[in-house]
Amino acid sequence: MKSIALAVRTAAAAAALAAAGAFAALAPGDAAPDFDADAADRGKVFRFSLAQALKKGPVVLYFYPKAFTSGCTVEAHLFAEATPRFEALGATVVGISNDDIDTLKKFSVEACRDKFAVAADAGAAVMKRYDAALRLAPGMADRVSYVISPEGRIVYAYSSLSPDAHVSNTLAAVEKWKREAGR
Repeated sequence: MKSIALAVRTAAAAAALAAAGAFAALAPGDAAPDFDADAADRGKVFRFSLAQALKKGPVVLYFYPKAFTSGCTVEAHLFAEATPRFEALGATVVGISNDDIDTLKKFSVEACRDKFAVAADAGAAVMKRYDAALRLAPGMADRVSYVISPEGRIVYAYSSLSPDAHVSNTLAAVEKWKREAGR
């Protein structure tokens, strides 16, 4: 009996965790909060500025829970594989988590395969402004992806703890935005 009760509680907790990360609060049309953050690209630290990146074109901003965990590594690999397609559309990809910059220097090389930058969200300030904090662990990011237009507006938002559809969905959103914007 105890093992059945434990299994039921464990399943309920897992369901609550999955449900807690099921949506992104910023919707298409909303203003994207501006931010600057320490970031790493190809193992080198620099200051990422959303405003500066938007001058070049749309930005795919994706939040992920923790560098070097299985889902986050899979997601980084998928974004790395798709980065040339995003770049061909004029889009910049940047990942963001509450990991420290030294961890992200390694993650940018190993998981991101030197293809795109990852930013350190010290104190979880950016994830809070984007309502991308994991509900049951507010200091950790949920898995949320945004496409932001050069005008600083949310074009697309997607939230799922599974890393599988983030890349294909954001790529489709950038392609759609480009067609509709006539760019």
